[in-house]
Amino acid sequence: MRQIILDTETTGFEPHNGDRIIEIGAVEMVKRRLTNSNYHQYIFPERSVPQEAIEVHGITDEFLKDKPVFAKVADAFMEYVAGAELIIHNAPFDVGFINHELSLLPDNKWGKIEDHCVITDSLKMARKTYPGQRNSLDALCKRLYIDNSNRTLHGALLDSEILADVYLAMTGGQTALTLNADSQENANNEDIQVRIRSDRPPLKIIKASDAEILLHEKKLAEISKKSDETIVW
Repeated sequence: MRQIILDTETTGFEPHNGDRIIEIGAVEMVKRRLTNSNYHQYIFPERSVPQEAIEVHGITDEFLKDKPVFAKVADAFMEYVAGAELIIHNAPFDVGFINHELSLLPDNKWGKIEDHCVITDSLKMARKTYPGQRNSLDALCKRLYIDNSNRTLHGALLDSEILADVYLAMTGGQTALTLNADSQENANNEDIQVRIRSDRPPLKIIKASDAEILLHEKKLAEISKKSDETIVW
């Protein structure tokens, strides 16, 4: 399944009180590799952007005045995400806004985004992995040594790219268990590497004790005897 890491910027917090989406950013990942097939769109919200929201994302009325309304980009956006797993940090917020925008379409032909995508909330994943800790995107970057130095303001596409790094790190970091010629070439592509901060401390090397080695050799001997084969790992 295609995975799409998605984020939105909005005029506020409550779509049912008139707040609207002003930016959608998304990056595509297939088999834990970023494909560079991204989606990015600014949207005219048909209302003004409050100053407190501008202080978060820096997107002004002047900047948005020539951008298309959501109805003009809805089909292209939904066709991009259809059939994918959407990975969103605090998914109920973004999904609620997207569904509200879809409900405002004259024909409402798309229904809800859940009808076309699987929704995965990376915030819920983080809370399960790191219970009792701060799990904002910035906090996860710090904990996982992800470089987010370019994030001076919120931005949907940049936050999606950072969340992709965080998601890969939270779910194991590696992109594949084995590498063939094609995947080795992809693995060397800087565009798909998780951005690790340069001040990350060196990984600890933990060696087995003599007692652990003896137990390991004993277990191998038992397996070899039962399988009539010499086990050497």
